[in-house]
Amino acid sequence: MRVVASMSAAKLFSVATFAATSRLGAITPQKIPFSGISTSLKSKKKKLEDLKAMAKSKEALVKEKRRTRSDREFELDAVQRFGDTANHIPVMLGEVVDVFSASKTMSLRSFVDCTVGAAGHSSAIIQAHPEMRYYVGMDIDPLAREKAVARINALLQSDSSIPAELKTYTFLKNFRYIKSVLSEVDDENLLDSGVDGILMDLGMSSMQVNNPERGFSVLGDGPLDMRMDPQASLKAEDILNSWPDAEVGRILRDYGEESNWYSLQNKIVKARSRGGLHSTSELVGLIRNSTSGSRGGRQGWIKTATRVFQALRIAVNDELKTLEDSLYACFDCLAPGGRIAVISFHSLEDRIVKQTFLDIIGIDNVYGEMEKDGGNTRIEIDEKEAWIKQMIHGSKGTILTKRPITPSEEEEKLNRRSRSAKLRVIQKH
Repeated sequence: MRVVASMSAAKLFSVATFAATSRLGAITPQKIPFSGISTSLKSKKKKLEDLKAMAKSKEALVKEKRRTRSDREFELDAVQRFGDTANHIPVMLGEVVDVFSASKTMSLRSFVDCTVGAAGHSSAIIQAHPEMRYYVGMDIDPLAREKAVARINALLQSDSSIPAELKTYTFLKNFRYIKSVLSEVDDENLLDSGVDGILMDLGMSSMQVNNPERGFSVLGDGPLDMRMDPQASLKAEDILNSWPDAEVGRILRDYGEESNWYSLQNKIVKARSRGGLHSTSELVGLIRNSTSGSRGGRQGWIKTATRVFQALRIAVNDELKTLEDSLYACFDCLAPGGRIAVISFHSLEDRIVKQTFLDIIGIDNVYGEMEKDGGNTRIEIDEKEAWIKQMIHGSKGTILTKRPITPSEEEEKLNRRSRSAKLRVIQKH
């Protein structure tokens, strides 16, 4: 009886429980609302976007602190007058003219343009200085020298304000040979007396970039050449197809500052077994295939290709060593009070200019001996040269640009190739 009673009780409990749970809906599937999760994801996404925007803003602020943006009014008519808009637009033309403006502390009786190009800067400076007596232009590109000679001769014939006493010389030489060039102007003895101004514009001219046969552009199809001096023997093709694997990688890493250098190195070496790389389009194709969508899509491969082409161009022309050696040589060639102005276009060049200038004046770093506000020299310069913001004084000279000057916003909008330009200036004691 006890067993039967227990079983009956269990049945009654089960039925009662089932009925109760059915009425409460415990076994009915419940829909979980996702609105809260969706809102949370949107909130996190917005926070991430805000953080990225803040980081970008902070990066831009840091960049601004490291440079002095030019506040000079951009003179488009001057650029059009002295530049060849079809082939070359002189970068920071007004700023360069200001650097060499005659003042209480200097005049410009002799001037050397180490990278004369299409003579845009040179023409403006010659016209701005009727006191100039000796002009020397240098370039390793025969086409550039030919254009420069034609431009300067036309200027001399058309502008009656330029004195007949001005003597002009142009040389098909790399600026590393500035001392031998000045010694060739033997009747003037410029090497011994020193020159008042030297300009180095390290950017490539548009007539070089736009010519696919030179191999400089990632957007054209031409031979893998990249020689500034057409008479030089080494080409980019030689590096890609025959140089040791590790050396190819080092060039991409050190000269292109390319993070994906090792993968690119391996693919370049593998391409040798298929006949090698012989055109810019073949190299660009290899880079495109090596650049995943996660690295920025189309924009990503263009940036990578630009870095690779830069690295090869630097290696082919030995640009960095040449620049460093030439800066020391140029400073030796200055007369007391003379100035060197250098326009660079990428961080490797700018770093060399900055460190070499500091070394030349005898300071290890930018925290060395700084200008003392209120000094007579500073006041005298400020009266005539408002473009000078901060200086660094050394035993042999003064760096007139503690921070590099960069183009005005208006110039950057009108000439996209000027965006990376940085101008640094040094004056000899």
